[in-house]
Amino acid sequence: MDFSIASYSFHRLLEAGKQDVFKYIADCKDYGCALLDLWNGHLVELIAEDEAIKTGTNPLQTSFSEAGLEYVGRVKAASDAAGIPFGCLAVDGAHIYEPTAEARQINRAAAYRWLDVAERLKAAQMRIDSGGTEDLPAEQFAIIVEGLQDVVNRGREKGIEIVIENHWGASRVAENVVKMLNAVNGLGLLFDTHNFVKGDQERSWPLCAKYARAVHIKTFEFDDSGSDPSVNIPKAIRILLDAGYKGCWGIESVPRDGDEYGAVHKTMALIRRSVEG
Repeated sequence: MDFSIASYSFHRLLEAGKQDVFKYIADCKDYGCALLDLWNGHLVELIAEDEAIKTGTNPLQTSFSEAGLEYVGRVKAASDAAGIPFGCLAVDGAHIYEPTAEARQINRAAAYRWLDVAERLKAAQMRIDSGGTEDLPAEQFAIIVEGLQDVVNRGREKGIEIVIENHWGASRVAENVVKMLNAVNGLGLLFDTHNFVKGDQERSWPLCAKYARAVHIKTFEFDDSGSDPSVNIPKAIRILLDAGYKGCWGIESVPRDGDEYGAVHKTMALIRRSVEG
C-alpha cells in the first residue's frame, strides 16, 4: 500500500520554523512514503517571489527568477537523494476565476510559473483551483472551463496531469466539480474527503469518487480506537475502492490538538485498517 503526506499536514510546524521543504522530504522518507505531495506553501522562497511578481511591474511573467529556479533545483536534488518522486504539487494562488480580466491574467501567469516548477520537479500532477462561487453562474462556469482547459493543455505538453480539488469556492459543491470534470478534456480530480459544503460530505463522496486521480484523506481527531469520530473515513475509503481507485493514499491531517506528526501516524494506521479490513 502506497502513502503520501500532503505537506499542508505540517503547516503549523512550517509556520513555527520547525520544518521546511527539506525537512518535509526527510520526514516523508522516514514515514516510508511512495510519493511527495507538496503544497506550494512549503516552497517559501518561491511564495515570496510569487507575491512580489504579482504586485510588481511585470505581473504577467511566466517564470521565476534564476535564484528561484536554483532553489527548485535544490528541492529536486533533495527528492532524488531521498529516492521519493513528486506526485502532486498543490498550488494555491493561481486559481482560474477572478471577477476581472486583469486579475485572471495575473493568476494565469502564476499558473504558468508553477507549471514550470512542477516540470522541473518532475511532478506527475499539479493541483489548481477553479475559484468562483458555489452557485456557479453560467458566465463563471464558461471562464473556469476555458481557463482549466488552457492549463490542462499546457500541462499535457509538459507531461503533467492537471487536477482540481474540491477545495473552496465553486468546487465545494460536488455537482459543480462533476460539471467541470465533464467539460474539460483531460482534467482529473484530487478528491478530498472533507472540503465539500459543510454537512454534505457523505452525499458528495459517491458523486465524485469515480473521478479521483489522487486523494486526501482528511482527519481532525482520534478516539481510543484510533478512529476519527468526526468523519467516517472507512466509508469514504470503501466508496473510493468500489469506484475503482487504485492510487496512492494521500494523508492530509489537520489535528485539533496540534500534534501534526502524531496525526500522520494515526491517519496512516486508520487508512491501512480501512483498506485491508
